Amino acid sequence: MSEDDVPPSAPDTAKELTFSLDDLPEVREFAAVQARSQGMREDAVGDFVVALNEVATNAVTHGAPEARLRLWDDRDGLVVDVHDEGKDWHPEGPPGRVAPPENAISGMGLWVARKLSTDIYVETGSNGTTVTMRFSV
Repeated sequence: MSEDDVPPSAPDTAKELTFSLDDLPEVREFAAVQARSQGMREDAVGDFVVALNEVATNAVTHGAPEARLRLWDDRDGLVVDVHDEGKDWHPEGPPGRVAPPENAISGMGLWVARKLSTDIYVETGSNGTTVTMRFSV
């Protein structure tokens, strides 16, 4: 997805889950169940859950204590967005485009998510941050 693209909008039928840091195991389980129900290949579910977990963890550790996940299918695959209401993030460029240093112990989440998803879009501003990702099914 290029920087000029607009992320897909969640339909009213999107599955939704509000979560906090303590809820991350449930987020992973919810996402895996939804991915399988949408027909995602079993060998792709693991990568999907890893990417989603990275973004969800960022949302509740760097953004706000509570975040929202929405998940839906569209003609191009399975789409998920994670939104937090954190307002202090001002990236200097497109997040996750550059690999972290070889010895990094943090800062890998969006880079990993970008590598594992088909498309990714990061929108941040006064309403918080939303990361939208698409995955093939």
